[in-house]
Amino acid sequence: MRLFLFVLAALFTTPALAQETTTPVHALTMHGTPKYGPDFKHFEYVNPDAPKGGTLKLHALGTFDSLNPFIIKGTPAAGQLYLGQSLIYDSLMDQSTDEPFSMYCLLCETVELPKDNSSITFNLRTNAKWHDGKPITADDVIWSFNTFMEKGAPFFKAYYGDVKEVITESPTRVKFVFNGGENAELPLIISQISILPKHYWQDKEFGQSSLVPPLGSGPYKVGAVAAGRSIEYIRVPDYWGKDLPINTGKFNFDRINYDYYRDSDVALEAFLAREYDVRDENTAKLWAESYNTPQIQDGRIIKEEINHQRPAGMQGFIYNVRRDVFKDPKVREALAYAFDFEWSNKQFAFGSYKRSRSYFSNSELASSGLPQGRELEILDKYRGKVPVQVFTEEYNPPKSDGSGNNRTGLAKAKKILDEAGWVMGADGVHVKDGVKLQFEIIDSNPQFERWVLPFIGNMEKLGIKASFRVVDTAQYQNRMNEFDFDMTVMSIGQSDSPGNEQRDFWSSSKADIPGSRNYMGIKDPVIDEIVEDLIKAKSREDLVAYTHALDRVLQWNYYAIPHWHIDYWRLARWAKLQRPEHLSGLTPGITDTWWEKPK
Repeated sequence: MRLFLFVLAALFTTPALAQETTTPVHALTMHGTPKYGPDFKHFEYVNPDAPKGGTLKLHALGTFDSLNPFIIKGTPAAGQLYLGQSLIYDSLMDQSTDEPFSMYCLLCETVELPKDNSSITFNLRTNAKWHDGKPITADDVIWSFNTFMEKGAPFFKAYYGDVKEVITESPTRVKFVFNGGENAELPLIISQISILPKHYWQDKEFGQSSLVPPLGSGPYKVGAVAAGRSIEYIRVPDYWGKDLPINTGKFNFDRINYDYYRDSDVALEAFLAREYDVRDENTAKLWAESYNTPQIQDGRIIKEEINHQRPAGMQGFIYNVRRDVFKDPKVREALAYAFDFEWSNKQFAFGSYKRSRSYFSNSELASSGLPQGRELEILDKYRGKVPVQVFTEEYNPPKSDGSGNNRTGLAKAKKILDEAGWVMGADGVHVKDGVKLQFEIIDSNPQFERWVLPFIGNMEKLGIKASFRVVDTAQYQNRMNEFDFDMTVMSIGQSDSPGNEQRDFWSSSKADIPGSRNYMGIKDPVIDEIVEDLIKAKSREDLVAYTHALDRVLQWNYYAIPHWHIDYWRLARWAKLQRPEHLSGLTPGITDTWWEKPK
């Protein structure tokens, strides 16, 4: 899996009628009460006695040219997430990853949420400070929010669009006022915002990418940087929040280093040569064939498969429906028959992958069967405006017999094209109204070539001319930002409780904004309305029903050709690394909960 559109969306959740209180509390949760009370000592998925020290060596593919992950320009370095607590920036609150509905105070000491959900107020810790020793104040919070909205990536305007104003009530008290209380997700997603130092940025241009190490407040600071090659994070020994229960047992390495590799095969060889310490393997063929080495046989490398409960979202070939060649949904439907997943899964993945069929795979949010109850009630008003199959069929991608001779599927694809009025041109390529069925598939990962080439071969049999092009990471990101592609491979990550981020994925208002995550170019008023209603869901049951409805409409418009997912991590680590006995189920927590075995 390669380009994830979630930042931390796959971890953070909607607080649909979150715990309502004007009394200051240490945590907020969607339903009931938080798992961890105000006097908790540490999260259960950490080792509170984990030793500090050592160096964690990790890898990344491609390159980087920026230490500012908050803007559209540049390719940020690894380790720089921009929602929730990161290595160098703290957020107002952070999530416990063993209960998907709760957020706990980090920069804030307490939080207040009124019954009408019209605002949220954070009371900041008086001992919170930047790495230069200056206190973190409400002015920093307001400056960060306003700067992200004015100069940050388009994502922020979609994510925080229902904030009416931000008010400083004291140097340690800041209030976010909302446009009404209908956006149930907003209180908790506001708590995820990374806070930046106003005084540091006052004489700098925020909108420009830079490799100058920024000032932060988190458990690490940026150390040595070699542009495009490596980046080092150094643990801050006097980090202000090191003794908080939320951080106990976390951030154990003195240094975290990322080395960059241009090629995943080279990166694997580097791992086996102990150039870095741990690998979350995402290629089934490599996992099956390339780890039968002396280092694993004698126990120097530990190889594990660990089940998780993380929603898988959707990975697939996605169409750019802005392109004339893909405006016809019949074309999009037909092309899916040319992707022979069953054969490819056996050939390239040893049958280890599960076929994805939903945009919310591996979760209760995936639609199934036919719509019933509340879900049917939601969809009924859109009859005649959505594909009729939404009401009559369960969506499933085409399935072959796995023999590699997919005649039945190709015959079905040809019939769909013929009925839609596409005719074979003199050059052997289908054409309709002057538009030829020819396009380019781009990606930045050459590993996908073995999956793409048989797909292209099947399309050629149908009179469809496609090509595959691998571009470098920076060029790929630029082209995606500008929607300069026909088709690509993409993973759209989802959380257990989707919300505001769905606007950026699917809404018409985002389709023409460079840098938005509506890569497909979807402009559908039905989808727009369902997304807005989903965001305003008043209960878990309503949220699930609206998500099922959204899923069905996306499925039957054929915006993607689904790939696959797995429900476990494939982790290989050098034995010097140790991890908690029980991982959280949503993330392996390598950088924040693992540690180096004392020598």
